[in-house]
Amino acid sequence: MKRANSGPAEPPAAGSGRHALAWFAAAALSTLLVDLASKVAAVSGLEGREPLRLLGGAVYLALTRNSGAAFSLGSGYTVVLTAIAIVVIAVICWIARRLRSAPWALSLGLILGGAAGNLVDRLFRAPGPFQGAVIDFISVFDESGGVWPVFNLADSCLVIGVALALWLELTGRRMDGSRVRHSEHDD
Repeated sequence: MKRANSGPAEPPAAGSGRHALAWFAAAALSTLLVDLASKVAAVSGLEGREPLRLLGGAVYLALTRNSGAAFSLGSGYTVVLTAIAIVVIAVICWIARRLRSAPWALSLGLILGGAAGNLVDRLFRAPGPFQGAVIDFISVFDESGGVWPVFNLADSCLVIGVALALWLELTGRRMDGSRVRHSEHDD
């Protein structure tokens, strides 16, 4: 039976740690800033108003506050979710020191920026530190999240970052810029 195995790694592609770190910082910071600005705009423009219908009802802007995680899971565990976000951010920052790959830097920067954007809400929004509700305001195909849960830009960047990380992993691209060669052989 033939199957793909990981062979030896190809040498890292040309690129420096500083270049990758710049991609990482730019992705994380821009994600965080755009997310925070969008939440300020959502609160000031949507608070107490009917949902705003866009693209013929494909998208609605409707302000909600989510004390849980994705899909509002864990609503009673806001303190735990806050602690998990802090650990995730710390681990990503620790991993980032070894980055030599711009695509991995972009992926981890999107994840970091998204996690940080939602963490800011949990730390600084009502009802108080470590208990704050995350501002969500984008709904697809339904004004109240009936088709898909209401989300924000941080959530979108987290999902894109994780999807990119999975693709990089599945295609054998390593964080140090090297690639794993896949070879087929008989068992």
